[in-house]
Amino acid sequence: MLTHYSSLAVSDPNLLRFGIAPRPVSCGFGLQIGGGMVYPELNFTLPMMTIDATTWGEVVKHYREIGEMIVRAAKRLRLPGLVVEFELLPPMTETPAWGAEITQILSDALRKAHETLQLPCALRATPTDVRDRQRPPLLRTGEEWDILCDSFEQCARAGAHILSIESVGGKEVHDEALMYGDMRGALFALGVLAPRDMEWLWTKIVEIAHRHKVIPGADSACGFANTAMQLAGQGMLPEVLAAVIRAASAVRSLVAYQCGAVGPSKDCAYEGPVLKAITGTPIAMEGKSASCAHFSPIGNVAAAMCDLWSNESVQNIRLLSGSAPEAFLELLAYDCRLFNEATRQNKGLDYRSLLVNSDIALSPQALVLSPESTVEIASAIVAQADPYHQTLAAARAAVDIIERSVKRATLTLPSREQDWLNKIRRALDDMPDNEGSLISEMADTYAHRFSLSSYAL
Repeated sequence: MLTHYSSLAVSDPNLLRFGIAPRPVSCGFGLQIGGGMVYPELNFTLPMMTIDATTWGEVVKHYREIGEMIVRAAKRLRLPGLVVEFELLPPMTETPAWGAEITQILSDALRKAHETLQLPCALRATPTDVRDRQRPPLLRTGEEWDILCDSFEQCARAGAHILSIESVGGKEVHDEALMYGDMRGALFALGVLAPRDMEWLWTKIVEIAHRHKVIPGADSACGFANTAMQLAGQGMLPEVLAAVIRAASAVRSLVAYQCGAVGPSKDCAYEGPVLKAITGTPIAMEGKSASCAHFSPIGNVAAAMCDLWSNESVQNIRLLSGSAPEAFLELLAYDCRLFNEATRQNKGLDYRSLLVNSDIALSPQALVLSPESTVEIASAIVAQADPYHQTLAAARAAVDIIERSVKRATLTLPSREQDWLNKIRRALDDMPDNEGSLISEMADTYAHRFSLSSYAL
């Protein structure tokens, strides 16, 4: 049975702080997340190479080197705690034993760091959602579904402490809707299709996590909102559309928590602050120190409410100083020292204010992530009873926030962006009151993109 959130865990923006969550999570080797400290979450990947049976020995060597580096750097940097995320590449999910082997290597490295350095630490495993290998995606049946479940099972057995995913249900429609600036189609994907898939998927993930006594972490709207953010950054979409998509995407990510996820959220889930306000669970975020993976207009504001601070991902290549993962672990470590020293000196709100105000006047995407915007969007969501109306409410709240800031001259929009904001407002006003009408319409419009049976429609 789904948990329904009808009120906020954090309703005062001043109480949305970095390092502090009303419902902290204890996991791994003595680590508590959200209990007063911000910890680095290190993520890494392979350099450009083929992954198959002939190169697997080389793949394993890379991850062994990274494991050894983690132990060495944890001592050098005097880390107070650490989360390591292993994002499985597609071949590592498609061959679950491969993903399990790397999970074991990294878990053993963290165990060694804990035993020799008394480092509180945990390993997050994030299998790739391979269910979209077929078009339209089947999602609930077939070989891809079985492989994904097996990957989660094997990673949990091999030593993962937190299970997460960046799921793709609804993305097949959302991608095309973004290409054409179709707000109606995007809201159908986010508010109708994605929540249905999230409920199906996360019921299973929570079952697996509980069976193996590990933490069901959370999901990410990366494939939706981050896609919009990157397209906007390339000038292919308006920023205001990306900002509204960001707010609306929080609803589908919330479903994981309704099914029993407890966080920490995924670093690439920039909707994390909204989830923290609603659920009180800790969140991972990424920003300026993730520029190795992607650029964004939200490099500082993203840090304002984080409990884990991540680099997103970096290839295991050599830099002048050493390996890229070690270099980015050092960046994260120094960032986290500053978070935690600000808290120690009772200047956390002052530092948070600097992080927020340095971004929000420059981009509507940053604006909707301020603590005040977060609470407004979260409040709009919990005031509604179902995902469809929650998604519409979140999108409308984002438009209200942007319009109000433009009127107050605290945000300046180019005329093209203002035209798009007006277009989005009209599209939201034109949305049907009943999702059934939208389903009937979209079943025809996007029949070439999705299968009704994949969403039990």
